[in-house]
Amino acid sequence: MDNKNEFKPYIPADKVVPEFTVTSIVIGIILAVVFGAANAYLGLLVGMTISASIPAAVISMGVIRVILRRDSILENNLVQTIGSAGESLAAGAIFTLPALFLWAEEGKIEFPSIVTIFLIALFGGILGVCFMVPLRQALIVEEHGTLPFPEGTACAEVLLAGEEGGSKAGTVFTGLGIAAVYKFVADGLKLFPSEIGYAFKGYAGSQIGIQVLPSLAGVGFICGPKISSYMLAGGTLSWFVLMPAIALFGGDATVFPATDPISALSPSELWSNYIKYIGAGAVAAGGIISLVKTFPLIVRTFKQAMASMSKKHGNKNALRTEQDLPMPVLLVLLAIIVVLIWLIPTFPVNPIGSLIIVIFGFFFASVSSRMVGLIGSSNNPVSGMAIATLIIATLLLKATGSTGTTGMVGAIAIGGVICIVAAIAGDTSQDLKTGFIVGATPKKQQIGEMIGVVASAAAIGGVLYLLNEAWGYGTDEIPAAQATMMKMLVEGIMNADLPWALILIGVFIAVVVEILQIPVMPFAVGMYLPFSLSAGIMAGGAVRFIVEKVKGTEAQKKERTDKGVLFTSGLIAGEGLMGIVLAVLAVANVAEVIELPFSLPQVGSLIIFILLLVYLYFRCMKKSKK
Repeated sequence: MDNKNEFKPYIPADKVVPEFTVTSIVIGIILAVVFGAANAYLGLLVGMTISASIPAAVISMGVIRVILRRDSILENNLVQTIGSAGESLAAGAIFTLPALFLWAEEGKIEFPSIVTIFLIALFGGILGVCFMVPLRQALIVEEHGTLPFPEGTACAEVLLAGEEGGSKAGTVFTGLGIAAVYKFVADGLKLFPSEIGYAFKGYAGSQIGIQVLPSLAGVGFICGPKISSYMLAGGTLSWFVLMPAIALFGGDATVFPATDPISALSPSELWSNYIKYIGAGAVAAGGIISLVKTFPLIVRTFKQAMASMSKKHGNKNALRTEQDLPMPVLLVLLAIIVVLIWLIPTFPVNPIGSLIIVIFGFFFASVSSRMVGLIGSSNNPVSGMAIATLIIATLLLKATGSTGTTGMVGAIAIGGVICIVAAIAGDTSQDLKTGFIVGATPKKQQIGEMIGVVASAAAIGGVLYLLNEAWGYGTDEIPAAQATMMKMLVEGIMNADLPWALILIGVFIAVVVEILQIPVMPFAVGMYLPFSLSAGIMAGGAVRFIVEKVKGTEAQKKERTDKGVLFTSGLIAGEGLMGIVLAVLAVANVAEVIELPFSLPQVGSLIIFILLLVYLYFRCMKKSKK
């Protein structure tokens, strides 16, 4: 990487080209809503989301270059900046806000209003963008060549290779179309089951299975074989060690939180009554371990962020590539949000508490920005930051008299804001890195990010309501792993009614995994989720493993992998969008009407899934036309 003093952006600072146009804003808003909805569905299903920057960039190039016959790299960059905000905001929202729906289903509170969800998402998103503005000079410019910002740099490479935009966009759209049809046939027409499984009678408590869905194969390919295998290892421990042990030693005993004898529980009931809590303990411990390991980095980044606050921003006489949003504008926005958090009943805090939320948000925004610079957005411990926030917020609210459902809702609302702050700050830093390389105007990107936040915040409430109405959170269709876990944590601290023995088993399993130097979070998420999900993800990881092992030059291997990432990004987006369509049909009571009167046996599902994996392999290996 070039030294920052020698670096020159692709578009020089003294050159003005189309950037903040009606076209880029409209396409960006559409992609923000689309990728926000698709990632909300994906995250609630598998507990993970994917970066939308590169798919948004290639779709933008396909539309602007091929259809509109225009060529502007900065227009395309602004589209991906606006579009990727939807994915990040969705990631922050789904880790926390479904807990409010779960409490409402239990009759403890009223369902959260669309306005409440919008405000929580909006406050978190705007704060995340605002906090990244004073950090840009320190993290993006001063440390260019030190912090790689993997997704931001990769997105810049895609934009710089814009002459291939049409074919690359075609790869994304092909994946999107295939996954949409596949999902509709499997879960709409019910031609074949999307999940297959077999319980071993001679090994009570265990069950093997796989969900044969395109999105899972896509997640596995993008995460790679290592992360996929860690998730599968966590699932193996739960479904083939812990659950059979519970069945073996439990016998006819009835052990809290279950209300029936252990011998009468099916594998799925063993998972929901016991493993879910053990997995929650492992996920919580993994998040806290991630924070503890990075504490020196956190302190250094926070000092750097505070120092950069004193620098001038938004200088009109500065070069185009050095202009940020003016600091007075940021301070006004922060003041408005502090006052609104204080005044809105969802947040049971006084003015000092409101200010503390904003300060806490800036702290985690600075941490998130530095973390994604080093290890990428996919490995950013956002849920760990949210867990730490929830624990502290719940303890403080309880100590100040905000107990019961009021305190629990307040803790989730505060945790939701901080979670979205961290996710958006990480996304903004990646986008600003892309802009730094291609020569974008930071101020215009920051405004674009806010536009994406507003658009996706307005849509996320409707998406959450739709998915809950169609299937309900905490079900097999949408397990909502992180949100369910955070609900349990808040309840446990506030009411002291959690099965802490199970939670602590998960905590110490996470500690052992960390001592063995295995990444804790993917392992813990694998423990928490049904084995069938991890198996589906592993299938995609296995395809990538084979693709990377085929002989070829480094350039050839990179080209194959890049093709696969774009195609599987399309698979994920396509299934996510069709999932939203099927949710609409379910709510409208149309779903049962379109079901076929017959379906293929489980072996048919397996054959169709294998054919999809084979197609993915050949798609990666296909030589590009010169």
